[in-house]
Amino acid sequence: MSTDSTPAQGPPTADGVGDRPTVGLDIGGTKTLAALLAPDGSVLAQTRIATGRGPDAVIGGAVRAVQEVAERAGIEVAALDGVGVGVPGLVNHEDGTVRHAVNLGLEDATLPLAVRLCAELGVGVVVDNDLNVAALGAAHLAPGHAVRPIDLAFLALGTGLAAGLVLDGVVRRGAGAAGEIGHVPVVPDGPVCPCGQRGCLELYASGSAVDRLWPARTDRPAPVELFEAAAAGDPAAQAARDTYADAVAAAIRMLVLSVDVRRVVLGGGVAQLGEPLLVAVRAALERQAMTSPFLDSLGLPDRVLLAPGDVPVAAVGAAVLARTTPLPATRAVAPTGCV
Repeated sequence: MSTDSTPAQGPPTADGVGDRPTVGLDIGGTKTLAALLAPDGSVLAQTRIATGRGPDAVIGGAVRAVQEVAERAGIEVAALDGVGVGVPGLVNHEDGTVRHAVNLGLEDATLPLAVRLCAELGVGVVVDNDLNVAALGAAHLAPGHAVRPIDLAFLALGTGLAAGLVLDGVVRRGAGAAGEIGHVPVVPDGPVCPCGQRGCLELYASGSAVDRLWPARTDRPAPVELFEAAAAGDPAAQAARDTYADAVAAAIRMLVLSVDVRRVVLGGGVAQLGEPLLVAVRAALERQAMTSPFLDSLGLPDRVLLAPGDVPVAAVGAAVLARTTPLPATRAVAPTGCV
């Protein structure tokens, strides 16, 4: 396995990867999503279970999710070509270890996630950062992905702000900080960011930024309340919505101007707003282009899409990772082949 890149798509490898179904897992702080991909890349089954905290609970939940999604598809786990896993925290893609995934209760010791899952399931396991697999999933589901390699950024609008990158059909991992645009300072004298810098983009374009712009009055998410109030004609809400959309547009502009991706897919918690968010962000990009012939020539509004809402994008990407990453020849044999 390479630490630098993984194809977003491709023919079966010499060792048979891609000849049989694969399962992808997206392990989050509260839920684990699973998707099973057929050899042709279509989604055969999906499932969702609660995520436990701590190493044993995370492993147990992942095993249960794989077993459940395989059962739903009518397939034995042993018949899988491999399992891909997307997980938060500091992930070593090469050896499949995870550390500092605080939301999963993995604060201290390094968890050998790939080895332990392989030992439990008897199939090969490959692990990557959750944003990377989300970008892979978005690329796999993008129109035209089978025609030519995809250039795409998956912009996660969650508690923080970051992007997963697929360039020429290949995940860009870099030395470990690829896509961390949330920590690019945009207001030099702005508030202090948790990273220690001032005025980082994350402070203005993340889901947490919406909470500060428009604190929730009820038990519903702040983005929902904000956009509903704006749609109802509240001037203050409309101003806050446009301020937020301008910041997201700045993140999109940064991605396009740095790596010139053809598509920027909006994902994460705020993206669950759906069409109202897309309309607001495209309007912000159009406003910004009105004073810049250069920006206008780039057609930024047309590059922005929403992540599909009917499939677990990151889980699909993790399954794609398993189909396109060479796994050990022992991937479907005894657990001793996992070490």
